[in-house]
Amino acid sequence: MSATYNANGENGDPGSTEGELNQWKHRAPYRVHDKAEHFQTRYEGSCHCGKVKYQLSREKPLDAKYCHCTTCQKIHGAPFQWAAIFHKDDINFTHGHHDLGWYESSEKTCVHKLPCKVSCAYCRTPIMDEGRNMILLFPTLIDFKTPEDRKNFDISCHMFYPRRVLDIPDGKPKWTGINNESDLIEDSPQEAINELKRKRQEEEHEKKDHKS
Repeated sequence: MSATYNANGENGDPGSTEGELNQWKHRAPYRVHDKAEHFQTRYEGSCHCGKVKYQLSREKPLDAKYCHCTTCQKIHGAPFQWAAIFHKDDINFTHGHHDLGWYESSEKTCVHKLPCKVSCAYCRTPIMDEGRNMILLFPTLIDFKTPEDRKNFDISCHMFYPRRVLDIPDGKPKWTGINNESDLIEDSPQEAINELKRKRQEEEHEKKDHKS
């Protein structure tokens, strides 16, 4: 077997871009042989040991949130996950492409299969969650130069808040599950609750109109 097997996942042959196990190297967010000469760097991030390093071009994530689900708690070994959503083309890995490992939590496999969790195979730092269309980065890996940079990553809401291990009375919307697909609870802002009720009433009216 020509492909190498990392302790944290099977990521192909370091000297080749051919074969099924190397297909990830041709796609965003990796493209390991692209020099990204026109990539406008806004932030830089790295894992704990420094083997994996990347750049970000977008000033603000598409969204940022705290996830309190038990999977995030276990994998991160933390009360919750702080995640920021980006397009796959917003990131440029500058070092450590071959030091990445994969984990697909539903099947518990270490093959690069989407959606999957990406980490440094050496120090085990979680790097991101890679979805089919987007990536969820962890802002604690980013080297923020100013308080304004850090503020760009402020969260919009909490997800799976009933599974929390600590209360966070920050006045942000708190969802029972995935945001906009579940219910708001606890100290969610009243305006957010009212807006959710309004949207769901409109959806119900639309369903009735379609039926009639």
